[in-house]
Amino acid sequence: MKKIIILSALALSVCACSKYLDTKIDVFDTMDRLETRYSTLSSFAYAFYTPMQYGFDVIDGNLFAAASDEAEQTAPTSDVSVFTRGLISPDLNPLSYQYNNYYEGIRAARFFLEYAKDGEDFLALNRDTSTVYNPDGTVYSTDKPKSYLRDVINLNWLRAEARIAEAYYYGELIKMYGGVPIIGEEEGFARQATYDEVVEHIVNLIDENADKVNLDWRVGLDETPANRIADVANWNFRNDIGRFDKTSALAIKARVLLYAASPRNNPDGDASKWERAAQAANDVIRTRKAIFAKGFGFGDGARSYPSPTMPVNRKYGDYFLKNNATSDVESIFLIRRAAGSAPEVANYPVGTRGGNSGICPTQNLVDAYEYIGQQTLNPYQNRDPRFEATIVYNGCTWNGKEIDESPGAAFDGRVNGASKTGYYLRKFLAPNLNLIEGGSTDHVWPLYRYAEVLLNYAEAMNEAYGPDADPKGYGMTARQALTEVRNSASTLLPAVTATSKSDFRAAVKQERRVELAFEDHRYWDLIRWLDAETVLNRSIKGVVVRRNNLGGYQYSYNTVGSRTFYERNYYLPFTRKEIANSGGTLNQNPEYN
Repeated sequence: MKKIIILSALALSVCACSKYLDTKIDVFDTMDRLETRYSTLSSFAYAFYTPMQYGFDVIDGNLFAAASDEAEQTAPTSDVSVFTRGLISPDLNPLSYQYNNYYEGIRAARFFLEYAKDGEDFLALNRDTSTVYNPDGTVYSTDKPKSYLRDVINLNWLRAEARIAEAYYYGELIKMYGGVPIIGEEEGFARQATYDEVVEHIVNLIDENADKVNLDWRVGLDETPANRIADVANWNFRNDIGRFDKTSALAIKARVLLYAASPRNNPDGDASKWERAAQAANDVIRTRKAIFAKGFGFGDGARSYPSPTMPVNRKYGDYFLKNNATSDVESIFLIRRAAGSAPEVANYPVGTRGGNSGICPTQNLVDAYEYIGQQTLNPYQNRDPRFEATIVYNGCTWNGKEIDESPGAAFDGRVNGASKTGYYLRKFLAPNLNLIEGGSTDHVWPLYRYAEVLLNYAEAMNEAYGPDADPKGYGMTARQALTEVRNSASTLLPAVTATSKSDFRAAVKQERRVELAFEDHRYWDLIRWLDAETVLNRSIKGVVVRRNNLGGYQYSYNTVGSRTFYERNYYLPFTRKEIANSGGTLNQNPEYN
């Protein structure tokens, strides 16, 4: 009965990568029938991926950016206002669904591991697994043993992936709630572990399984005596991109340890935690270098890349369009869904047919983009090119039209439903999509990418050793990692000259704000830095556009919203239902009634 309940719950999950991984579960099978069907093993294997958060619909069917100072929600009523007005409580937590989803993911992973204990036997059902040899001792050319051995290799990867998935879900849970229960083998309610205990559980899961998952889904396997029959040199598993591999496993660990070293979770300022975070980020970088040295390709010859570093002056905005990220070597782990237009419908300007304005970038964010040339009367000229790739602003061209927000113009900022801030989102949104006639496009959510790893490394190295020291011989200082990210945006950006740890810390925070804008980092960065009480109690600013006497534009700035953040909000509250259902084992976070 316990297994059937779990299966029913899993059936309600929405697949995070349904186009690429078959996660359908036949809930009409009896358990006896399921036990004899090796095909069902595959369905259970991918079920633990289904609850992963697709970043385009976190809250209000949109990105989470409006909970921070990155964006302002256009709609007059929204769930995100629970965060912006400081109203979150045990009775009102719009992200409580994630708590449930993430534990469903953990249970799905554990169910698969239990179900797959005899997986090799399941895979052998009704198939010839014998290896046929020629008289000279070589293997006879037959696909039967090759197919079976590939399935066994894949099964072992999936077992390790299940444990990596657990690590990911626990990392997301403690980011939001602090200490949470760790599901064990015993029956009954699990004890609520401390934050540090969950961190160690995550680290152990990664350390025990990072070498058991596939190295990289873009890289062919090395042939060994054990896998030669499986003909791994010609095994193309490109369609499996979207599953955990070694690099993504290490990226999970690096982010978790960075958060664990940060002020909210490291109140005593233990430097060893920063050292550990720096080492974890370096492990990702070192693994990436090894993969580049190995080359990319599947049977048709490895394609070498000149350098594992991020290319300079790259087209930042292109990475986030359509499915470009799937073929970009910066990608570490992506969540993909079937083509659609939901992000565009939600966030195209109201002056575009079918658009609803959605979450609109703030003047607070715009001011974070540096100038790379002489400042002119036009406040949008000569900015960091990531500004142009992220934000639609007055005077730019978007969807084939000039954006004119002055009174009486096509995008008049006074029109009902227009942006409150004077800006619209560009990042992630496909241009020129016809929303009225059902236009659609691919959308890829970059859960982990290399720029974040470099910024994690820069932050941890600075906190542990300062901006320019490398006592462990990793081969890169904090400043060098930060510079690599900045040069990838533009080599015209001014050099970061900060020499003190505190000044360089500010530079790292600035770079994260710009490089990772709208990727669901800003709110949680402010939380872990203990900066939220300052930043999220400031006014939200916007721009007002008017025409001047010469036919040009003049700009003034106003307050368009506010933020309220209380000390208790550094942790989310558990719902009253969850507290009641825990049987007394779950303690509410402080100051929530």
